[in-house]
Amino acid sequence: MRTSLNIPQEVLDAFDEAWQAEGLESRSRAAREAIQEYTERHTQLEEIQGEAIAAVAFDYEHTLVIGNLHTLQHEFEDIIGSTHHQHHGDWCLETVFCHGPAPRIRELVYELRDFDAVGRVNVMFLQPVAEQ
Repeated sequence: MRTSLNIPQEVLDAFDEAWQAEGLESRSRAAREAIQEYTERHTQLEEIQGEAIAAVAFDYEHTLVIGNLHTLQHEFEDIIGSTHHQHHGDWCLETVFCHGPAPRIRELVYELRDFDAVGRVNVMFLQPVAEQ
């Protein structure tokens, strides 16, 4: 199946450099592997149930999204316990530490991933809390 994607040139250049350095046969092969890895991460994220503790790290271009991010963080204050913020020019790295129902943490992750000015969102469940 053929498809078309809009990818910033610098991202495509870095992708091409990575798959060629690994010795893969083609960009298509590398894209298939990347899509598979993304799907596996999504599946793992969806499988976490019950109460959980998580660290959600994301980077973003400050001027394009800061107001929206602050609003979002207030909407999720029921699960966000604390945040850590690091500046790097126009870009920022932020980690929010969460405790609460896994579906609510997933909702936060998906909301963050939906912002165009957010580069990456990674979540690490530190320890699922045992059901009582």
